[in-house]
Amino acid sequence: MGNIRIAGLVVSVTLLSAVLTSCDDGSKAAAEQAAGQVSSAIASLDVSHAPILGTDVSAAQSQLKDIVSGLGDVKPKVSSGQASTNNGTTTVPLAYEWELSGQQWKYTTTAQVAQEGGRWGVRWSPDLVAPGLKAGEVLAVKSEAPARADILGAGDAPLVTMRPVKRVGIDKTFVGADRLDASARALASLVGIDPDGYAKQAAAAGPKAFVEAIVLRDTPDRKPTDEQLGAIPGAFALSDTLPLAPTREFGRAVLGTVGQATAEQIEKSDGELQAGDLTGAGGLEQKYDDQLRGKDGVTVLAVAQGSTASPAPTATGGASPSSAPSATPSQQAATRTLFSSAPQPGKPVRTTIDPRLQQLADDTLSSVGPASAIVAIRPSDGSVLAAASGPGSNGYNTAMLGQYAPGSIFKTVDSLALLRQGATPDLPVQCTPTLTVDGKTFQNATGYPADHLGAISLRDAYAHSCNTAFISQRDKVTQEQLAASASSLGLGVEAPLLGADGFLGSVPADAASATEHAASMIGQGKILMSPLAAAVMAASVQKGSVVSPRLVLNVGEDEAEPSASASPSPTNKAAGGSKPVTQAEAAALQDMMRAVVTSGHAGFLLSVPGAPVGAKTGTAEFGSDNPPKTHAWIIGTHGDLAVAVFVDEGGLGATVSGPLLTNFLTKAAQ
Repeated sequence: MGNIRIAGLVVSVTLLSAVLTSCDDGSKAAAEQAAGQVSSAIASLDVSHAPILGTDVSAAQSQLKDIVSGLGDVKPKVSSGQASTNNGTTTVPLAYEWELSGQQWKYTTTAQVAQEGGRWGVRWSPDLVAPGLKAGEVLAVKSEAPARADILGAGDAPLVTMRPVKRVGIDKTFVGADRLDASARALASLVGIDPDGYAKQAAAAGPKAFVEAIVLRDTPDRKPTDEQLGAIPGAFALSDTLPLAPTREFGRAVLGTVGQATAEQIEKSDGELQAGDLTGAGGLEQKYDDQLRGKDGVTVLAVAQGSTASPAPTATGGASPSSAPSATPSQQAATRTLFSSAPQPGKPVRTTIDPRLQQLADDTLSSVGPASAIVAIRPSDGSVLAAASGPGSNGYNTAMLGQYAPGSIFKTVDSLALLRQGATPDLPVQCTPTLTVDGKTFQNATGYPADHLGAISLRDAYAHSCNTAFISQRDKVTQEQLAASASSLGLGVEAPLLGADGFLGSVPADAASATEHAASMIGQGKILMSPLAAAVMAASVQKGSVVSPRLVLNVGEDEAEPSASASPSPTNKAAGGSKPVTQAEAAALQDMMRAVVTSGHAGFLLSVPGAPVGAKTGTAEFGSDNPPKTHAWIIGTHGDLAVAVFVDEGGLGATVSGPLLTNFLTKAAQ
């Protein structure tokens, strides 16, 4: 829906304080100097010291202020040209160039220059500011915003698109002053907002104002109903549309939201946003706001002073709320169009998000209390199919931006590093109850099975997540080799096709102390990953080559569009040149991930129908509590699908994140 707004248009250039130039011979140079001084003065909206003729400079300044009043800080560029004389009249052209809501308005006015009392100056008149402008006229601009473009998902399915809403509020025209407070408080209580605050807002609004209380999706089960509103004097539900996702929580953190521009956003927009404009907040809506918003259509009018008016929305289900007064017929007749440009529609942002899988991920996390995330990637092409952050994330994009110790899922990287040193999944390793490194004692997770202690295979150590077995191999792989293996699986490297903000992991390549290196072997210490990075790692194993994630398909199609901004670890840049995982290495890792399901911690995944499931659980301790808090992780592969599940302060990966992955994979396969 187009957004119409009318406001006074600011006229400007750069002021140079000037003194009239003496020139007895009426030279061309003197005329051009005077015109240049006036053009600079108009630019700064201060002609009080300019070489003005024909009126007092204070009167000219007052008239200029009236012409441009109410139009903020929009200023044009103005340049003066060469003087010419015809029939005794000397003139200098003034060229204007405006930037109005992204549209350019160019025109030229003519300054009459003369010499009076030995000094050169410019005769003041309104048409010096805009072509044909007369005394008593001011400039006004009417902007028409195009409908905001959609964010599209896989197959160009609309994710965020214009959907019907109801703007619920009080129209003061239809409620007496003696009932206003009671009506405002009744409506506030009905829609669940602060009654005191809304009552004060209603009292402070103008006598004919519509005071909005809340905006609701227009659904069959909308509450409050029209009947409930009808019982409150002055309450109305106005029909409108807004760019919305299918549900309030659908991909909210990754997609972002759309609303009316705040004062802060308007101030930072350099004139691109005005009051009432829709703009993005967070996620893709904010990152691609310029592309989605398009450009306003602009009409510049010469109007009788005091004739501008603002349109109002239309009510449904009852009498119409009041609107601002319109211009009188005589005022309307005096209106002239000086410039007009059509609105330019925005361009949709195309993404790889699968609507069904995104909704499934959101639903799977809907009852999880702590911060949580599910990221699903298609290994064959790197498409991000779902990126959900649970309600405990409080709007933060945990799925793509979270930075957490990965715990035992990082043993996938350890295993690749060991394979590159000649190990195989059958390599015998020692799993002991504890292992001490430089005075620090490491132990296995609570509940580790006693029958898998002692001499076991690397595969078995991975399947049951024996911490001490992997730490015991620390001397076989350096920290730099760990970092190189991490980048071979897509961690800590650039993601040029992602098209969104994301954290791809951090694995320091610098030499660490023995204790820090031991901690790295079990995904702790300084190792950090996001759920996105974990899903990339699993996808790279499943594909048998490095997977570079992609979310926004427009990236690379238009140089003006934002580039990807996935964040690699600065310490991992050296490792970025390492060789990618090979098919043979990936086959060994796939074998080990399958063992997690068939004989290890994740036997619950055997119930998932279809292709064999591979997995790796992870529990990462953090903080100083005793016992320490833990992050719960699990990664899984299922055919052409790789998934990471994360729960902050979640306990064990197998018991907390495991059921969430089982639910997701089972329903995804249906």
